Amino acid sequence: MWRGRYVSSRRIRPSILPGRPCSSAVARALIFRCRCSDWGLEMGIENRVALITGSASGMGLQTAQRFAEKGAAVVINDIDAQKVHDTVETFRASGFRVLGAVADISNKTAVEGMVQRVVDEFGRIDVLVNNAGMERAGALRKLSEADWDITINVNLKGTFLCSQAVHSHMVNNKHGRIINIASRAWLGGAGQSPYSSAKAGVVGMTRALAIELGRGGITVNCIAPGLIHTPMWDELPEKDQRFLLSRQPTGKLGDPDDIAQTVLFLADDEAGFVSGQVLYVCGGRSLFAG
Repeated sequence: MWRGRYVSSRRIRPSILPGRPCSSAVARALIFRCRCSDWGLEMGIENRVALITGSASGMGLQTAQRFAEKGAAVVINDIDAQKVHDTVETFRASGFRVLGAVADISNKTAVEGMVQRVVDEFGRIDVLVNNAGMERAGALRKLSEADWDITINVNLKGTFLCSQAVHSHMVNNKHGRIINIASRAWLGGAGQSPYSSAKAGVVGMTRALAIELGRGGITVNCIAPGLIHTPMWDELPEKDQRFLLSRQPTGKLGDPDDIAQTVLFLADDEAGFVSGQVLYVCGGRSLFAG
C-alpha cells in the first residue's frame, strides 16, 4: 500500500533543489509532486493530504470518507483510540490511503506530535479540517466552570492549536486550506452560552487567519452547520428534538454528507479565491437566532 515514502534522491530534479539542503519530509513532498506531474495527476483533491479532527464519527467521518474517495490521503483523528483503529481498518479495507492519529486536540504537545507524524508519513499537510467539537448545554445558573472550560478548550483552543501546528508546513508548500467547522449556534441560543461563545470565537479566528495567512497561499474558511443527523443529535431527548425541528425552516435534519460536500468545495483548488467566509449549511436556520 502506498504510504507516501518516495525517498530516492535520484528522482529529485536539480531545478527543485537549488543548491541547498532540505529535510527528508520536504524531499518526499517535492518528489511526490514531481511524480504527480509526471503521471498527469491533478492536485485538486486527489493526492492531497487532509487532516480531519474528530473524524472517527459523524460529520468528520463522512468528510474523511469523501476525501478518500476523491483520492486524498486522509488522517483520522479522535481521542478514542478504538474508534480510530476501527475507522482506519475500514478505510484500509477499501484501499484508501489513511493514517490514524489518536490525540487530544486541546493539548499542545499532543497536537504538535500528531502533525509531525503526518508530515513524517506523507511529507506534507495540504488540508486541515477543524471538525472536532463538543457541547455542554444548560441554563446559565446551572453551568459549571468545568462545562465552560471543556467546551472552550475543545471547540476554540483545539482549532487554534491545530491551525498553529500546520501553519509552517503549509507556508513551506505555499499552499494550504484550513476549514473550520463552527455552528449556526454562534449566532446565539438559549442554554448554549459556552458553545455559542466557542463557535463565535471560531468565526472570529477564521476571519483573522484569512487576513494573516492569505499571502502565504493559505485560505481559511468556516462552515456553520445547523441541525445535522449525527450521534450528538441522537443523544438528545425526544422532546428537544421535536422542539428544534419545529424551528427548522425546512422541517428536517441535514445529513453529514451536506457538510462533507461543502468541505470538499472549500478544499479544492477551484475555491482558491474564497477565504475568510462563513458558509451556512443549515436549511435556513441562520435566518433567525434563539
